[in-house]
Amino acid sequence: MKYIFVVSSRRIKQMLIIFTAVLLAIGIAYAERDTIAVFTGGDKGKVPQAIYKVDTNEKKIALTFDISWGETRATPILDILKEKKVNKATFFLSSPWSQRHPDIVKRIVEDKYEIGSHGHKHDDYTKYSDEEIRNQIGKAHTILTELTGKQPNLIRMPNGDFDKRVLHVAADMGYTVIQWDTDSKDWTNPGVDTIVKNVLSKAHPGDIILMHASDSCKQTHLALPAIIDRLRAEGYQFVTVSELIAGSQVKSEEVN
Repeated sequence: MKYIFVVSSRRIKQMLIIFTAVLLAIGIAYAERDTIAVFTGGDKGKVPQAIYKVDTNEKKIALTFDISWGETRATPILDILKEKKVNKATFFLSSPWSQRHPDIVKRIVEDKYEIGSHGHKHDDYTKYSDEEIRNQIGKAHTILTELTGKQPNLIRMPNGDFDKRVLHVAADMGYTVIQWDTDSKDWTNPGVDTIVKNVLSKAHPGDIILMHASDSCKQTHLALPAIIDRLRAEGYQFVTVSELIAGSQVKSEEVN
Protein backbone atom coordinates (compact mmCIF):
# COMPACT_ATOMS: atom_id res chain seq x y z
CA MET A 1 0.00 0.00 0.00
CA LYS A 2 1.34 3.42 -0.89
CA TYR A 3 0.90 6.50 1.26
CA ILE A 4 0.91 9.90 -0.30
CA PHE A 5 1.67 12.91 1.93
CA VAL A 6 0.52 16.26 0.71
CA VAL A 7 1.95 19.40 2.33
CA SER A 8 0.40 22.70 1.33
CA SER A 9 2.56 25.60 0.19
CA ARG A 10 1.23 27.61 3.14
CA ARG A 11 2.46 24.98 5.58
CA ILE A 12 5.89 24.92 3.90
CA LYS A 13 6.11 28.69 4.18
CA GLN A 14 5.28 28.56 7.91
CA MET A 15 7.95 25.91 8.48
CA LEU A 16 10.56 27.97 6.61
CA ILE A 17 9.74 31.07 8.69
CA ILE A 18 10.09 29.10 11.93
CA PHE A 19 13.36 27.52 10.77
CA THR A 20 14.77 30.94 9.78
CA ALA A 21 13.79 32.45 13.14
CA VAL A 22 15.53 29.63 15.02
CA LEU A 23 18.72 30.11 12.99
CA LEU A 24 18.62 33.86 13.63
CA ALA A 25 18.21 33.36 17.37
CA ILE A 26 21.14 30.94 17.45
CA GLY A 27 23.27 33.41 15.50
CA ILE A 28 22.48 36.28 17.88
CA ALA A 29 23.22 34.15 20.94
CA TYR A 30 26.54 33.05 19.45
CA ALA A 31 27.55 36.61 18.55
CA GLU A 32 26.74 37.92 22.02
CA ARG A 33 28.16 35.03 24.03
CA ASP A 34 31.31 36.92 25.09
CA THR A 35 29.36 40.02 26.10
CA ILE A 36 27.01 37.95 28.24
CA ALA A 37 29.89 36.06 29.86
CA VAL A 38 31.77 39.21 30.80
CA PHE A 39 28.95 40.58 32.90
CA THR A 40 27.39 37.47 34.40
CA GLY A 41 30.54 35.98 35.80
CA GLY A 42 31.06 33.08 33.40
CA ASP A 43 34.34 31.25 33.73
CA LYS A 44 36.27 33.42 36.21
CA GLY A 45 39.56 32.19 34.85
CA LYS A 46 38.87 33.29 31.28
CA VAL A 47 36.47 36.25 31.17
CA PRO A 48 37.17 39.74 32.56
CA GLN A 49 34.72 41.35 34.91
CA ALA A 50 34.47 44.45 37.06
CA ILE A 51 33.70 43.39 40.61
CA TYR A 52 31.24 45.53 42.58
CA LYS A 53 30.39 43.20 45.46
CA VAL A 54 30.39 39.59 46.55
CA ASP A 55 27.36 37.37 47.04
CA THR A 56 27.73 36.03 50.57
CA ASN A 57 25.72 35.64 53.76
CA GLU A 58 28.81 36.19 55.88
CA LYS A 59 29.11 39.65 57.40
CA LYS A 60 32.37 40.47 55.68
CA ILE A 61 33.00 43.88 54.19
CA ALA A 62 35.91 45.63 52.44
CA LEU A 63 36.90 49.21 53.19
CA THR A 64 38.74 50.70 50.21
CA PHE A 65 40.58 54.01 49.89
CA ASP A 66 41.67 55.70 46.66
CA ILE A 67 44.64 58.08 46.76
CA SER A 68 45.64 60.30 43.84
CA TRP A 69 46.96 63.52 45.35
CA GLY A 70 47.88 65.31 48.58
CA GLU A 71 49.83 64.44 51.66
CA THR A 72 47.69 65.39 54.67
CA ARG A 73 44.75 62.94 54.66
CA ALA A 74 46.31 59.50 54.29
CA THR A 75 48.23 59.50 57.56
CA PRO A 76 45.23 60.39 59.78
CA ILE A 77 43.24 57.60 58.10
CA LEU A 78 46.06 55.13 58.73
CA ASP A 79 46.21 56.32 62.35
CA ILE A 80 42.48 55.72 62.81
CA LEU A 81 42.65 52.24 61.26
CA LYS A 82 45.49 51.37 63.62
CA GLU A 83 43.73 52.86 66.64
CA LYS A 84 40.53 50.97 65.83
CA LYS A 85 42.49 47.79 65.15
CA VAL A 86 41.23 47.47 61.60
CA ASN A 87 43.98 45.29 60.23
CA LYS A 88 42.43 44.66 56.80
CA ALA A 89 41.70 47.30 54.15
CA THR A 90 42.62 47.93 50.52
CA PHE A 91 44.32 51.08 49.20
CA PHE A 92 44.27 51.90 45.50
CA LEU A 93 47.27 54.11 44.78
CA SER A 94 48.06 56.16 41.71
CA SER A 95 51.69 55.72 40.71
CA PRO A 96 52.63 59.45 40.45
CA TRP A 97 51.32 60.02 43.97
CA SER A 98 53.20 56.96 45.19
CA GLN A 99 56.45 58.26 43.70
CA ARG A 100 55.96 61.59 45.45
CA HIS A 101 55.10 59.99 48.81
CA PRO A 102 57.17 56.81 49.20
CA ASP A 103 57.15 57.26 52.98
CA ILE A 104 53.35 56.93 53.13
CA VAL A 105 53.44 53.98 50.74
CA LYS A 106 56.03 52.38 53.02
CA ARG A 107 53.76 52.80 56.01
CA ILE A 108 50.80 51.25 54.17
CA VAL A 109 53.03 48.27 53.36
CA GLU A 110 54.36 48.04 56.92
CA ASP A 111 50.83 48.18 58.30
CA LYS A 112 50.12 45.20 56.00
CA TYR A 113 47.22 46.68 54.09
CA GLU A 114 46.48 45.48 50.60
CA ILE A 115 47.63 47.73 47.77
CA GLY A 116 45.97 47.90 44.38
CA SER A 117 46.70 50.09 41.39
CA HIS A 118 44.82 53.30 40.63
CA GLY A 119 46.59 53.66 37.30
CA HIS A 120 49.13 56.23 36.19
CA LYS A 121 47.44 59.29 34.73
CA HIS A 122 44.24 60.14 36.58
CA ASP A 123 42.22 60.16 33.39
CA ASP A 124 39.43 58.36 31.53
CA TYR A 125 41.13 55.35 29.94
CA THR A 126 38.12 54.58 27.75
CA LYS A 127 39.24 57.34 25.38
CA TYR A 128 42.70 55.78 24.99
CA SER A 129 43.85 53.26 22.42
CA ASP A 130 44.53 49.70 23.60
CA GLU A 131 48.25 50.44 23.45
CA GLU A 132 47.94 53.55 25.62
CA ILE A 133 45.75 51.72 28.15
CA ARG A 134 48.48 49.09 28.44
CA ASN A 135 51.05 51.85 28.79
CA GLN A 136 49.18 53.54 31.64
CA ILE A 137 48.52 50.30 33.53
CA GLY A 138 52.07 49.11 32.86
CA LYS A 139 53.70 52.30 34.17
CA ALA A 140 51.72 52.10 37.37
CA HIS A 141 52.50 48.40 37.72
CA THR A 142 56.26 48.95 37.45
CA ILE A 143 56.29 51.86 39.92
CA LEU A 144 54.06 50.21 42.52
CA THR A 145 56.00 46.95 42.31
CA GLU A 146 59.29 48.79 42.90
CA LEU A 147 57.88 50.76 45.85
CA THR A 148 55.98 47.94 47.57
CA GLY A 149 58.04 44.89 46.62
CA LYS A 150 54.89 43.13 45.46
CA GLN A 151 53.11 43.05 42.12
CA PRO A 152 49.55 44.39 42.36
CA ASN A 153 46.80 42.46 40.61
CA LEU A 154 43.79 44.60 41.47
CA ILE A 155 43.07 47.90 39.77
CA ARG A 156 40.46 50.59 40.24
CA MET A 157 40.35 52.76 37.17
CA PRO A 158 40.58 56.53 37.74
CA ASN A 159 37.11 57.87 38.55
CA GLY A 160 35.81 54.33 38.07
CA ASP A 161 35.72 54.87 34.29
CA PHE A 162 35.98 51.75 32.12
CA ASP A 163 34.34 49.94 29.26
CA LYS A 164 34.54 46.43 27.80
CA ARG A 165 37.81 47.23 26.05
CA VAL A 166 39.47 48.45 29.25
CA LEU A 167 38.28 45.31 31.04
CA HIS A 168 39.85 43.06 28.41
CA VAL A 169 43.18 44.95 28.35
CA ALA A 170 43.38 44.93 32.16
CA ALA A 171 42.59 41.20 32.26
CA ASP A 172 45.23 40.48 29.62
CA MET A 173 47.74 42.19 31.94
CA GLY A 174 46.71 40.05 34.90
CA TYR A 175 44.45 42.59 36.59
CA THR A 176 40.93 42.42 37.99
CA VAL A 177 38.99 45.70 37.86
CA ILE A 178 37.46 46.59 41.22
CA GLN A 179 34.50 48.93 41.57
CA TRP A 180 32.25 49.43 44.60
CA ASP A 181 28.66 48.91 45.63
CA THR A 182 28.54 51.54 48.39
CA ASP A 183 29.83 55.04 47.68
CA SER A 184 30.51 57.13 50.78
CA LYS A 185 30.53 60.20 48.52
CA ASP A 186 33.19 61.61 50.79
CA TRP A 187 34.72 63.30 47.74
CA THR A 188 31.81 65.79 47.78
CA ASN A 189 32.57 66.80 51.40
CA PRO A 190 28.87 66.65 52.30
CA GLY A 191 29.45 66.64 56.07
CA VAL A 192 30.58 63.95 58.49
CA ASP A 193 27.07 62.77 59.40
CA THR A 194 26.12 62.45 55.73
CA ILE A 195 29.20 60.37 54.93
CA VAL A 196 28.41 58.05 57.83
CA LYS A 197 24.80 57.75 56.68
CA ASN A 198 25.82 57.14 53.07
CA VAL A 199 27.83 54.11 54.17
CA LEU A 200 25.62 52.65 56.89
CA SER A 201 22.36 52.99 54.96
CA LYS A 202 23.63 50.73 52.18
CA ALA A 203 26.37 48.55 53.67
CA HIS A 204 25.66 44.82 53.38
CA PRO A 205 27.49 41.46 53.53
CA GLY A 206 30.03 41.21 50.70
CA ASP A 207 30.06 44.96 50.15
CA ILE A 208 32.96 46.97 48.73
CA ILE A 209 32.89 50.49 50.18
CA LEU A 210 34.45 53.42 48.34
CA MET A 211 36.30 56.08 50.31
CA HIS A 212 39.23 58.36 49.58
CA ALA A 213 42.44 59.42 51.29
CA SER A 214 43.28 62.26 48.93
CA ASP A 215 43.54 65.82 50.25
CA SER A 216 40.39 66.93 48.46
CA CYS A 217 38.36 64.69 50.80
CA LYS A 218 38.47 66.67 54.01
CA GLN A 219 35.95 64.80 56.15
CA THR A 220 36.73 61.11 55.59
CA HIS A 221 39.03 60.79 58.60
CA LEU A 222 36.39 62.41 60.78
CA ALA A 223 33.62 60.07 59.62
CA LEU A 224 35.71 56.88 59.67
CA PRO A 225 35.63 56.17 63.45
CA ALA A 226 31.82 56.16 63.55
CA ILE A 227 31.64 54.01 60.42
CA ILE A 228 34.01 51.44 61.89
CA ASP A 229 32.33 51.36 65.30
CA ARG A 230 28.82 51.01 63.94
CA LEU A 231 29.68 48.37 61.36
CA ARG A 232 31.44 46.36 64.06
CA ALA A 233 28.42 46.74 66.33
CA GLU A 234 26.34 45.23 63.53
CA GLY A 235 28.68 42.23 63.45
CA TYR A 236 30.79 43.04 60.39
CA GLN A 237 34.34 41.78 59.90
CA PHE A 238 36.74 43.93 57.86
CA VAL A 239 38.66 42.09 55.13
CA THR A 240 40.72 42.98 52.06
CA VAL A 241 39.14 42.96 48.62
CA SER A 242 41.18 39.87 47.69
CA GLU A 243 39.95 38.03 50.78
CA LEU A 244 36.39 39.08 50.04
CA ILE A 245 36.35 37.74 46.49
CA ALA A 246 38.40 34.59 47.11
CA GLY A 247 36.22 31.57 46.42
CA SER A 248 33.04 33.64 46.28
CA GLN A 249 30.47 34.45 43.59
CA VAL A 250 31.22 37.97 42.45
CA LYS A 251 28.62 40.42 41.23
CA SER A 252 29.19 42.63 38.22
CA GLU A 253 27.20 45.15 36.21
CA GLU A 254 26.82 45.57 32.47
CA VAL A 255 28.63 48.40 30.75
CA ASN A 256 27.74 49.98 27.45
